[in-house]
Amino acid sequence: MARETFSSNQHTVTLENKNIFSHFVTGYGINNILYQRGIYPADSFKREQFYDLTLFVCVNKDLQDYLSNVLKQFKDWLEDNALQRIVMVISEIDSDEVLERWQFDIQCEKTEQTENKKGTGKPPASKSKKDIQREMRDVIRQITASVTFLPFLERQCAFDLLAYTNKDQEIPETWEESQARIIANSQEVRLRSFSTTVHKVDTMVSYKGED
Repeated sequence: MARETFSSNQHTVTLENKNIFSHFVTGYGINNILYQRGIYPADSFKREQFYDLTLFVCVNKDLQDYLSNVLKQFKDWLEDNALQRIVMVISEIDSDEVLERWQFDIQCEKTEQTENKKGTGKPPASKSKKDIQREMRDVIRQITASVTFLPFLERQCAFDLLAYTNKDQEIPETWEESQARIIANSQEVRLRSFSTTVHKVDTMVSYKGED
């Protein structure tokens, strides 16, 4: 089960390779979190190759349509340099208690591109697609390995996607304002980052700790 939610903030980001990033988050990152955490039945997924890894992609049509719409909106916000964070929230269906929070922070990296346009400074350092894919692959591997430390989800759960954008960003009618949905008494584990020299994405998972 999934609902579109929206949360706003007031920083701007600049992103290139937005298609790679968007497909990584919605196409592979989120799909594999859903599979690893058992949000959908295992037979709802098929195997696909992604950067030399065998990953799981959900074949549920409703979920596919939902993620496709989310992906399109993410791309629009990236075009406007407006997207700074994506959060996937996993909560119990009955109580709506938040149990996990997967966070992808997007930061604009310091480059000399602007200065170079003025005729000063050096061109920004380049980074090969192969290196970017390798870093993304390392993040996916950590997501897969997270089942070794994350608590077992005993009850049926749903997920929401939260997008943090510029404070003055227009909100589509299909989205709604949302609280941050922070976990009380949480434990946090920072995962690997990946970058494209223009942007850097830091990944973290928070989960409910013992009372």
